[in-house]
Amino acid sequence: MGVKRLFIFDLDGTLADAYGAIQKSINFTLKRLGLPSVAYKEVKKRVGRGDRLFMKSFFSAKDMEKALKIYRFHHAKALLTYTRLRPYAKRLLYTLKKEKKLLAIASNRPYYYTNIILKKLGIRKYFNIVLCADQINSLKPDPKILYTIIKKLGVNREETVYTGDMDIDMETARRAKVDAIFITGGSSPLNAVKKYKNKKVVHSLAEIKTRS
Repeated sequence: MGVKRLFIFDLDGTLADAYGAIQKSINFTLKRLGLPSVAYKEVKKRVGRGDRLFMKSFFSAKDMEKALKIYRFHHAKALLTYTRLRPYAKRLLYTLKKEKKLLAIASNRPYYYTNIILKKLGIRKYFNIVLCADQINSLKPDPKILYTIIKKLGVNREETVYTGDMDIDMETARRAKVDAIFITGGSSPLNAVKKYKNKKVVHSLAEIKTRS
């Protein structure tokens, strides 16, 4: 993949595990609206495309705004209790920063909640840029989020690698014409990203330095 200057990361499922917080919040919302709860594995499959699309998969159009309001209020608190770093995340970020690499977050999660996670986990200080879909009105796999980061940090596409845990992350990298790293254990199974050629596969964040 060559030497990289810019390491862009997805957040949920990649650096952080917030699935427990998401499940708590969606089940709280479902209960409030008189609907049955949802299993952890179902939550894990449906996340990654922004909270509005996530909620749309559970609620009718007439209940959406009410449900979203309940969910977001609960989620701001749930994130503080149920979010944790994936193994080796902080060590990787520390090492990359020490080597004077540029670091960025590119997430479909709204900025407000992304910031809660980064501060709670103590990793905000490592990133040159944190960019979320709601800040640019564009959801991945639209490559605008990667283009914007690359332009702001003044690097070339060839010097950039994007790490994510979902098929949409790999599609975003493909459209942006940057190399990608797929980390297993997140929302998408490995067979969902087999068609993407511009990627390496890792099973732990500890492997990233040897693959980039």
